[in-house]
Amino acid sequence: MSTLLACSATITYAQPTTSTLQQRSLAATCAACHGTDGRAVSGAGMMALRGLDKTYLVTQLNAFRDGTRPATVMQQIAKGYTPEQIEQLAAYFAAQTR
Repeated sequence: MSTLLACSATITYAQPTTSTLQQRSLAATCAACHGTDGRAVSGAGMMALRGLDKTYLVTQLNAFRDGTRPATVMQQIAKGYTPEQIEQLAAYFAAQTR
């Protein structure tokens, strides 16, 4: 019985948190251009987001959002994110190893 309890505690602990799931869900919207988990798509001409500094990512996304950084579609995409979602996206990609 104690072995069963130990296994079930481990399984519960291994489940991703709601915050992690939210970050993954937000990051999935970037995959079409920036690749799965922020890995650059070969030949697409888009930069990899994976492993970039969180502060850099927040700054760039906010610049897209407020229109101070020119872009084709990123200004429209970034306008759809709240400041909290921008923080979550930046944290997610910054946590990925290059």
